[in-house]
Amino acid sequence: MDLYRFGIQETKKYLAENPAHFSALLASLTARVKAVDPRVKAYIGFDEKRLPKSLNGLSEGPLRGVPVSLKDNMCTEGWETTCSSNILQGYIPPYDATVVKKLKDAGAFVFAKCDMDEFAFGSSCETSCYNGRNDKGKKTEASAVRNPWDLTRIPGGSSGGSAACVAADEAVCSLGSDTGGSIRQPAAMCGVVGLKPTYGRVSRYGLVAFGSSLDQIGPFTKTVYDNALLLHAIAGYDPKDSTSANVAVDDYAATINDGVKGLRIGIPKEYFIEGIDPAVEKSVRDAIEFYKKNGASIVAVSLPHTKYAVAVYYIIGTAEASSNLARFDGVQYGLRAQADNLRDMYFETRDLGFGAEAKRRILLGTFVLSSGYYDAYYKKAQQVRTLIKNDFDQAFAACDVLLTPAAPTPAFTIGEKLDDPIAMYLSDIFTISANLAGVPALSLPCGFSAEGLPIGMQLMGKHFDEKMLFRVGHLFEQNTEFHTKKPLL
Repeated sequence: MDLYRFGIQETKKYLAENPAHFSALLASLTARVKAVDPRVKAYIGFDEKRLPKSLNGLSEGPLRGVPVSLKDNMCTEGWETTCSSNILQGYIPPYDATVVKKLKDAGAFVFAKCDMDEFAFGSSCETSCYNGRNDKGKKTEASAVRNPWDLTRIPGGSSGGSAACVAADEAVCSLGSDTGGSIRQPAAMCGVVGLKPTYGRVSRYGLVAFGSSLDQIGPFTKTVYDNALLLHAIAGYDPKDSTSANVAVDDYAATINDGVKGLRIGIPKEYFIEGIDPAVEKSVRDAIEFYKKNGASIVAVSLPHTKYAVAVYYIIGTAEASSNLARFDGVQYGLRAQADNLRDMYFETRDLGFGAEAKRRILLGTFVLSSGYYDAYYKKAQQVRTLIKNDFDQAFAACDVLLTPAAPTPAFTIGEKLDDPIAMYLSDIFTISANLAGVPALSLPCGFSAEGLPIGMQLMGKHFDEKMLFRVGHLFEQNTEFHTKKPLL
């Protein structure tokens, strides 16, 4: 029995029946990491010495004994948290993020830390400071996180490591963060299930901020049911996060088997655009037909301001990033460059600490917030954001859930778009709107390309209606085999 292939449900069942075999489960996972991760490169923080030796000491909760891997932008007490950036190398947080505390309260534990795009800036997991560096920090052959289905391709970003480790069976489950698609796009490209919860559903306390009005932490899992279990563990109000919503947490699995008969599934025409990969369109349209045959009503809807979403996102997101990253100056934590005076220390620290994409976003964000340009760019972008949210409100008056592609193409090759920022930004064209509107969105496998690469579809729901997304996604998953296929590693 390959214990490393277990998801959350199987792990819970196995440990309930064989509590003394906890060490066997960890040994299987650890061996898998050692065998596979030198090629996949999903992890930047894996230390066997940190792993519990037995179930003793773990809380008696619903996830007791479940190992969870974390994107490296979530603070872990006593464990280096770098956001895959040189400027935070050596930073060891004195506290746990709220999601980490909630996992521990539920009986789970942190298994490893996952590589990511630097400060979550990217759609391919190629901007990490760990890419192309050996243990001593010297430049070596490029070592970006790889897609387990094809090691020459990207896993998606920015939560590429979190998606790749689950797809490669190096993890039972993981957490990522999603600012413009950074959970759903890599989930689609790696053939796993990924959820961006409603804004405010999961506490951001202890998440190193990218865009404070957009960021949300969410789960990567091997099945939709597992996703519901993991969300339930991390969701809920947190007074430490001023944007946390004081809304009751649903039992997300309670209605997961209710099917779709009588539900209205909206298909926004703006998501089937010129340039979408034919295999992606076919897979998603096949999924639409599946739901139609299973009793759902298919409703044509429009989200007319979708065409402005990418532009709006890269104004608001970079503005917030510029503000949030101002704190990294070498004074309080992380990298500090040696210089003759304070001014030069600031400049040298930020120049050495940030990579090219981080600098690009800081510059753009600072520009749109600058005097004389604030109203022309940032204020106008916020006004259009309101129009995008209104589009969703009107669409959900006519349907219960929206179904779209998660990404316009399957995974592309490493380096293919790295020198073309606009092409890279367009990789998130189908996911950005959900962040701007604050609605929940789920990505799950729905097909494969001719090259054998995973394709994902996206389900978007009303605010705090994650239960509906799990219900709709679970039916499709249980009647197809896409989620059961594994990459050959």
